[in-house]
Formats: sequence, C-alpha cells, structure tokens
Amino acid sequence: MSGALDPQIAAIIEGLDGGFPAVHTMTGAQARATIRSRFVAPAAPEQVAGVEDRTVGEVPIRIYHPAGAAAAPLPALVYAHGGGFVFCDLDSHDGLCRDLANRIGAVVVSVDYRLAPEHAWPTAAEDVYAVTRWVSDNCAALGADPGRIAVGGDSAGGNLAAVTALMTRDRGGPSLGAQLLVYPMITPDFTTESYRLYGSGYYNPAEALRWYWDQYAPDAADRTHPYLSPLHADLHGLPPAVIVIAGHDPLRDEGLRFGEKLTAAEVPTAVRRFDGGIHGFMTMPSLDLAQTARAQLCRDATALLAGVSAGG
Repeated sequence: MSGALDPQIAAIIEGLDGGFPAVHTMTGAQARATIRSRFVAPAAPEQVAGVEDRTVGEVPIRIYHPAGAAAAPLPALVYAHGGGFVFCDLDSHDGLCRDLANRIGAVVVSVDYRLAPEHAWPTAAEDVYAVTRWVSDNCAALGADPGRIAVGGDSAGGNLAAVTALMTRDRGGPSLGAQLLVYPMITPDFTTESYRLYGSGYYNPAEALRWYWDQYAPDAADRTHPYLSPLHADLHGLPPAVIVIAGHDPLRDEGLRFGEKLTAAEVPTAVRRFDGGIHGFMTMPSLDLAQTARAQLCRDATALLAGVSAGG
C-alpha cells in the first residue's frame, strides 16, 4: 500500500476523478478535442531565455533555452509528453518543459510525436528517436553538448523515452547521459496490485489505460516487443535512469518492476517514490508535491549530466 493521499490531492480528487473524460467511449480525434478544449494556457508562462518551434522531418518540436544559464554548451533533454499516446501536445506540456529547462539549466527539446490511433506503434517511438538523433547531430547550433544528452517523458512519454534509450543502444545512436521516466507506461499488464487498488477513483482509470494501449498497439502480438514494452527488453548497457513513482497510480507497480530490472542489469537507477501522488500530479504545478517532485527530478538530472562532457 502507498499510505494516504497527499492532503492537497485528497481535497480535489473527487472533482478530478469525476471530471476525467470517458475517453474509452471516444475516437482518438474526439478524445483529443475534449482534452484540448479543457486546456487553459497560463496568463504569464515561466520565462526562459528563448523558445523556438521547428520541425524534424514531419515532427514538430519546441526548443527551450534556459534563463540565466551558464555559457554553452549546455546539457540537452529530449522530452516526450504524456497523453496515452493519443492526446496532448507541445502546448499541454509547455509549462513543464519551461520549468525543466530552467531547473536543470538545459536545452529542452519537446517532441510533438505523431499520435495514435492514426499513427500506431512504433511511429511515436521512432519519432522521438529521430528527434534524439537530430539533437545529437545539431548540438553546435543548439548550444548543446553532444556528450550530455538525456531523454525523458511522463506517462506514455516515459515509455517513449525508455524505448528511445533502447533504440540508441541497439542502433549505435547517440550516447545518452540519462533517462528520466515520470510515472511511465512500461507494459500493458492490467493484473498488477496497483491496477487493482487504484484502477478507479484516482483520476487515471484502468479503462482509459486499456484504451490507450488499444489505440497505440491494437495487435496483441506486438505487446511483448521490447520497443513497445521495455520490461521485456535486455536492459544492459542503458544510460542511468531516474524513475518517478506516484503511489496512488495504476502504473505504480510496473514502474517499480522496471526500476528493479534496470538495477538487476547494473544500470544505475534512482527510484523516487511520491506515495501521496496520483498519476499526472507533476503537471499540476499548484500542488506542493509536484514542486517537490520536479525539484528532485531536476537535481537527479543535473547530477547525472554534470560530469559527462564530450570533451571530458
């Protein structure tokens, strides 16, 4: 068990849970429109030194340069947003990416990967991998250090970041300094204790999670492929990992299992548990717990990327 809900979350969980749209009854386009209609951009976004929208092939990206950073080259973080592989975009995670850029002192490249069901597996993973290669190839122009590149993401984006780390290892892609996995979707296993305990009433319902996997990987034969379910991969030789776990989350147990398997494969792994949290809490910046978790993740990222330099 994960103890009590964080008091701030406990005060709003009923409204959050009751307001979660019944995405499993919708098409991908309908779910996307519903989520987008609820998005309210902040009146005053966190200031960074620069923001630029570009494309890599067919994939839009948004590049953030941190405020008050030291002289270039800086570390780089390729970031994949959450949204069940079906929704969310550059705007939904703009606030988080600005915060990560400033806290880490890194160039953050947010990836608007193509979405399911129109673009099923492995399109999203290939998009994030392609952007990671592009960042590595264009570090000089970005003011980034090719020896200090990390991948990261939340929820579905955590899956894509973990898969990108596998792809870069397997394909001789850029050497990565870290993988930052925030309550990641690691494997379509709906039988865990955390699914049983938190599959309803905690904002990210099991029926929605099943639907996400159905949109992204409709063919059951694909679901044990390492580039879909990293839990099935050989994890040796991967970059150091930081895994943020929300205690009251159906995905808790698969994240913990992934951390155990990474450790068993001798990958340096820090598992940061926020037992009072729910899925998605880090993109709720009004929560004290979100600020605590962001600070911890960024401390970990900074430490992992500090000593690894292309010139050192």
